[in-house]
Amino acid sequence: MDGELNVDLLVTYDVETVTPQGQRRLRKVAKICEGYGHRVQKSVFEVVCRETDKVRFVAALQDAIDPTQDSIRIYHLPAHALDDVEHLGKPRPIDPRGALVI
Repeated sequence: MDGELNVDLLVTYDVETVTPQGQRRLRKVAKICEGYGHRVQKSVFEVVCRETDKVRFVAALQDAIDPTQDSIRIYHLPAHALDDVEHLGKPRPIDPRGALVI
């Protein structure tokens, strides 16, 4: 292990889906997010990754969207913040540091 620390991220997005191009962008953004984190709501992902992976993740997202139509918010959380999440409603046990199932 190279000793690089993991970062906790909360990623949300709003992609225009009125046009077929927007629908394709939405699917692409979701697929990129699925490759890095766990979906916790329709357009919300929890991501735990190394800083170097975050750079690739953000670049892929930037390439996937139309910045005049779409919006992605990436919240940088304190270390291990995703280990302590209060959840209400339908249970969905997700380990933010667990293996990704694609």
